[in-house]
Amino acid sequence: MKKIVFSFIVLISITSCKSQQLAIETNIKKSDKQYSVLLDSAYMVNKIPRSLDEHGNIDWVKHNMDWTEGFFPGVCWKLYESTKDEKWKKAADYFQNQFIEAKDVNTTHDLGFMFYCSFGEGYKLTKDEKYKQVVIDASNALISRFEPKVGCIKSWDFGKDKWTFPVIIDNMLNLEMLFEASILTGDEKYRNVAISHADVTLKNHFRKDYSTWHVVDYNPKDGTVFKKLTHQGIADDSRWARGQGWALYGYTMCYRYTKDPKYLEQAKNVAKLVTANLSDDYVPVWDFDVKDPKIMYKDASAGALYASAFIELYQYINNPQYKNLATKILTSLSSDKYFSKYGENKGFLLMHSVGNFPKNGEIDVPINYADYYYLEALLRLKKLNK
Repeated sequence: MKKIVFSFIVLISITSCKSQQLAIETNIKKSDKQYSVLLDSAYMVNKIPRSLDEHGNIDWVKHNMDWTEGFFPGVCWKLYESTKDEKWKKAADYFQNQFIEAKDVNTTHDLGFMFYCSFGEGYKLTKDEKYKQVVIDASNALISRFEPKVGCIKSWDFGKDKWTFPVIIDNMLNLEMLFEASILTGDEKYRNVAISHADVTLKNHFRKDYSTWHVVDYNPKDGTVFKKLTHQGIADDSRWARGQGWALYGYTMCYRYTKDPKYLEQAKNVAKLVTANLSDDYVPVWDFDVKDPKIMYKDASAGALYASAFIELYQYINNPQYKNLATKILTSLSSDKYFSKYGENKGFLLMHSVGNFPKNGEIDVPINYADYYYLEALLRLKKLNK
């Protein structure tokens, strides 16, 4: 009798794994079909799509220093990786080359988002030396924004009436390109900058509950902190949902490259905070501290970011909770509540993201980086289940 029960349990486990794997493949196929609609529109106007405007029309990237422009070719690379369809490889190469000249421009910290999510993804899949050089060039531009007295890369050049040397939690994700640049070149200077930035951010960006401020403003003369604030959250002391995602993803990624236990510990602490603030459907409200039901919009981009980070964190800690949470988030994002019906939302995959609520920017709309991290999470889970 015990053997029969054991065999039954094993059968259920195997069936469950197969069903999960089938669901991932199904969602990849849905993404392939849906994103083809957006790709056709992009080719038609020769522009990179960013989001939808208030009228439901595509909001195109307006200049070649837009921090989001790498995500559209990045999604194309993800679809090429998962489908092996050459049209996605061709599209990724075509659209990332629209902003290639920005690789040497050092007026933004977003070069990692722009070039590692596009050319970096392309290099991993093709080993094209041209892509490799772009990553190295963009990394050189990025480290030129590093101030040794602060120990960080400066984030923004705008808002001089608000801050002097602002560093935002988002900047953690641009460090991935620097770690890779050291691997590609054998030069530790990129890695050293990344570690310094991560260490100083770890020291100054977090509250006692392991939530993160969005912005820390430094004195570039001696590295002291002028002030701490939250530029895209509901209030300075609030917990902006995507900001917590940048922290969770960023320190998990830093552990990948350094194996420094303090980064893993910080990722675990942020993971606990995030887990405690997920909604019933596992997709967060755009700021954990929003109380007004009229503005309690969901942020699918933050959810996708959490899912991708949880999957990587699971690989280092082997706590089933992380994999289960990622699966639940992805299941929710793949449902009709969040995933666009074929042909709707102009071909974007996920609905219900929030870009910058205080500035009335991109509220409750599809956004290209939500699609990018959603597909990244799906592919990470697929590899994990093999």
